[in-house]
Amino acid sequence: MELVIAIMKGYFVVTVIVMICYAIRHYIFSYNRMFYKQKVSYRDIYDSEYPKIAVLIPMHNEELVVENVLESLLKCDYDRDKMEIIPINDHSDDKTGEILDKYSEKYNFVKVLHRNEPDQLRGKPVGLNEAMELTDAEIIIVFDADYRPSVNMLKKLATAFKDPQVGAVMGRVIPINANANKLTTLLNLERTGGYQVDQQARYNLGLIPQYGGTVGGFRKELLLENGGFDTKILAEDTELTYRMYLKGYTVVYDNSAECYEEAPETWTVRGKQIRRWSRGHNEVMFKYFWKFLFCNNISILQKIDGIMLLFIYFVPVLLFIALFDSVGLFFLGEMNIVGTWMAFIALGFYNAWGNFAPFYEISAGAILDGLKKEVYALPLLSFSFYFYMWYIMRGFFDALIDVFTSRNVTWAKTKRFKNKEGEAK
Repeated sequence: MELVIAIMKGYFVVTVIVMICYAIRHYIFSYNRMFYKQKVSYRDIYDSEYPKIAVLIPMHNEELVVENVLESLLKCDYDRDKMEIIPINDHSDDKTGEILDKYSEKYNFVKVLHRNEPDQLRGKPVGLNEAMELTDAEIIIVFDADYRPSVNMLKKLATAFKDPQVGAVMGRVIPINANANKLTTLLNLERTGGYQVDQQARYNLGLIPQYGGTVGGFRKELLLENGGFDTKILAEDTELTYRMYLKGYTVVYDNSAECYEEAPETWTVRGKQIRRWSRGHNEVMFKYFWKFLFCNNISILQKIDGIMLLFIYFVPVLLFIALFDSVGLFFLGEMNIVGTWMAFIALGFYNAWGNFAPFYEISAGAILDGLKKEVYALPLLSFSFYFYMWYIMRGFFDALIDVFTSRNVTWAKTKRFKNKEGEAK
């Protein structure tokens, strides 16, 4: 029994240390974003020659939003002779395919890929792999179907590839329906903290900005030379990020390359989205942790940041277990651990919220974006913290099953809510 109690106490202390490390990380990012000089990507490069790009848009039953994304792309400032738009109609059974065919007939650079065969694997990674084989463009840019890029976004993303060390580039995501309800207000705050502060600070510090799976681009050859995306991993974006750094390339973040998304408007839809993200992210953690840890192309600071990023969807699992661990210690009368470590443990519990950075990264982002009214919603993040913890845990166990069974993953598309509202500015 003494051994069990010792293990429980050790686990409790380790969890507190982990949470403090993440809190320090968020403090550093927030302070850097607020008070230090900011890197501005490659927006100061002017060139008349842009690379040929292919814009891929994975779709499954997207009749509510398909016209919005296509119309936004048609308004983008990019040479039509150097641009292809390839919507990927992945087994849709609504009017998505019919709408896409109308655009394809009207615009010769819109080339629809219909994936309707019953025996075809479904999902974003496999659809992207198939679409990449259809184009000779050197740069692939990806948007989800509910996104609306700004007019100059394609040029901003493509410009980064003037640097031969850049393997991928990521723009900023902004919810277009932020005022729909309390949930979308919270998601707007989360996006602000995640992009305006977290992504920008990591780029400033030369760490690991993350390619986000949409609103970004990458060099096609770097994916195809290894067989394309891993179709057994849901988080193809996180997997691409680590693949780029292992190959010696970097990921660039451009905070000025804004794209507008439709955020989930119900907690049920948000929960499913978080579970999918957790599942895919943890799949990447299982695959890349050791490879990344022992890679010679990566600096020590990048390794620290990259490993902490890999574990971001595993930390809530550790914290959930720690809550039960502390209850067990209490009823066993073994909470004397608090005695000499009171300040240390109190700091750990305070910073437990730091995994989602509600009181510093999000607050810093809100200040930078001028979100005055939205700041009053910050206390509600204490609810979403536990809500996310539940769905993140479910996603983690989904990933465990994926690893042990090698089962094929399926595309759990996020439900859409709007039709023709919120055109890109």
